Amino acid sequence: MSEFDLAGFSKAVADRAEAASALTASISVGRHHSASAFYWHDGLYIAAEESIDEDAEIETTLPSGETVKTELLGSDASTGIALLKPAVTSAPVAFARAGDVRLGALAIVAGRAGASPILGFGVVNEAGPAWLSMRGGRIDRRFGLSAGLDERFEGAAALDAEGALIGMVLFGPRRRPLVIPASTIDRVAPILAEKRRVARGYLGAGLHTVREAGVRGAMVMSLDEDGPARRAGLHLGDIITEWNGEAVHDPRELARRLGSDSVGATVTLSILRAGVVQKTDVTIGERPAA
Repeated sequence: MSEFDLAGFSKAVADRAEAASALTASISVGRHHSASAFYWHDGLYIAAEESIDEDAEIETTLPSGETVKTELLGSDASTGIALLKPAVTSAPVAFARAGDVRLGALAIVAGRAGASPILGFGVVNEAGPAWLSMRGGRIDRRFGLSAGLDERFEGAAALDAEGALIGMVLFGPRRRPLVIPASTIDRVAPILAEKRRVARGYLGAGLHTVREAGVRGAMVMSLDEDGPARRAGLHLGDIITEWNGEAVHDPRELARRLGSDSVGATVTLSILRAGVVQKTDVTIGERPAA
């Protein structure tokens, strides 16, 4: 076995970090802590939706060190993506997109804290298929990172060994780093640029978890006046137990099914009403803008 070139490896990582720093930014929202962002294209930056307060002023510290006012063009809680437009725009060459990302691959995490670039380093410790977020967003791949990252890295760019973009770093349960893939960003960001939001499914019912007497489901506690559920004939007290034949254990499971792909779809709900199981077809609407 040839001797490992530690100095060469260190230089390669430092070179990747230096190149990435030209495409990273730091955002500050109100009095909140700073978080990271990175350049997408056309003068726009990608950040983590959770780091944004829509009612607060946003400032971005650019790679040049200049801090500028920033407009939130749109955000999507279901995928965790926010699209920002700093008052001063530039057009650097964006990150190349990573190819096949394998389990165990090295990952460089490039972010910024104020004017200072910051770097994390680790491996891809999970590489799975597409999944639905808890808010119903379709995420094209499941990537986890084994890397020591603090809150400043939220919204940072996760890069492969060649410096190509794997995706954006978010923090999952127990603050485990996960990555929203570049393909998901490139699918969602144009929608945010055009419409400011991503359509979400809308049932028009307030729901409460039921777990008693052998029954598990989501009980209808309220109905919007002209919502899809009321139009389909659902009543207060109905317990939704299935969605297209798949068990529904609680309202959270229903929420996951109400992603953008559900808008306009007709689904069959199994409901328990006064002890009798019934099936009802509901055409899912589009959630009204807040």
